[in-house]
Amino acid sequence: MSSCIRNLIVRLTLKSPSLYNRGVHGLVTEAGTEKIMDKSCAVYTLGTFNCSRSFCSTASLSEMEPNPSAKSTGKPSELVTKKLMDKEDEYVKTLFYGLMKRERGMLARAITLVESTNLKKREQARMLLSQVLQYNKGVMAHSMKAFNAFRIGLSGPPGAGKSTFIESFGKFLTAQGHKVAVLAVDPSSSTTGGSLLGDKTRMPELSCDMNAFIRPSPAKGSLGGVTRTTNEAIVLCEAAGYDIILIETVGVGQSEFAVSDMVDMFCLIIPPAGGDELQGIKKGIIEVADVVVVNKSDGDLVAAARRIQTEYVSALKYMRPRSRVWKPQVLRISSLTKEGIPDLWKTMQSFQHSMVDSGELVSKRNKQQETWMWNYIRDHIMECFITHGGVKNILPELTKQVRSGLITPGTAADKLLKEFAKES
Repeated sequence: MSSCIRNLIVRLTLKSPSLYNRGVHGLVTEAGTEKIMDKSCAVYTLGTFNCSRSFCSTASLSEMEPNPSAKSTGKPSELVTKKLMDKEDEYVKTLFYGLMKRERGMLARAITLVESTNLKKREQARMLLSQVLQYNKGVMAHSMKAFNAFRIGLSGPPGAGKSTFIESFGKFLTAQGHKVAVLAVDPSSSTTGGSLLGDKTRMPELSCDMNAFIRPSPAKGSLGGVTRTTNEAIVLCEAAGYDIILIETVGVGQSEFAVSDMVDMFCLIIPPAGGDELQGIKKGIIEVADVVVVNKSDGDLVAAARRIQTEYVSALKYMRPRSRVWKPQVLRISSLTKEGIPDLWKTMQSFQHSMVDSGELVSKRNKQQETWMWNYIRDHIMECFITHGGVKNILPELTKQVRSGLITPGTAADKLLKEFAKES
């Protein structure tokens, strides 16, 4: 809803006791009710406007929850009726309303909920995500932008300076008025399963920025450099009002680029003198990068950074372009001196505009949703297999026979799969 129409409704509401409905076919007067129906069929209820007219407030907090931090920007009112949440428990309601109020603490709790493996909490997470997706769809339907947030994936080998880059890049973005969410994936120990989760300590300035949110999460053995729930965390951050989402992966190699299936732009960060032209020609993570960033281009490493930039520019000529409107670029930056960061942001904005105008970004996100659906199916099937009663009964004996060399691992796997299929 545009601001002028919104202000008109404000004046009409203040002057007249009659209330107005904006349905699919326009404004309709309906005595005793006051609702706005958006394109996603989510019902937003308008209460009595306050004096500033920048947000709505209601007399009954039990029926709906306001968002006092929302501004009159042409988006729908951030008030959701109790009908949308009547089947959910109080904790899910608290988290949902907290996200609408842009509370960072509630966002952290919501991410913790979706990361939980507890069956009850996983059901709560599904309820929360369902409401958040419906809310995001309603906001986007009334927004002038194509998407609520710009998702950027950051990957690269260990020692490339990803965390230092996020510190400098994040402060640059918040200084321009953006709200930045950083989802950092920390490697988990193969021995104990624990994770250090020390990403915030390497971003001291950004951690104290009120326009930034940093969330480290354990990889928990997930391959590809990201966690199983990173995609859900992105959705929650968007609902909390963050317009730029940075996803930092663990230190990865040539074949670990699962993050490219959940972001709008994939940025590969490499250190200077990290390889030769042949390394750039190799298939894998290089061919899915939208921009290659040569970091640490300062001091004695400037010459090496220039050389590796030239080599990668030459190597990328052999790659088949994945987009009709964008060719991967290679840039040099210094996270220490901030040199090159403004030019990198301009390049990212140019990429975003080109992809949105061509319609490729819409199709890309649609394809990503399908990809992650199949990923969840694979994860769920594995969980069902491990917890299957018939499999659990014969697994110890088959494991003993495999270890002693009586049967091959393939034979044991076939027997387990037949047992699983027989009773499934």
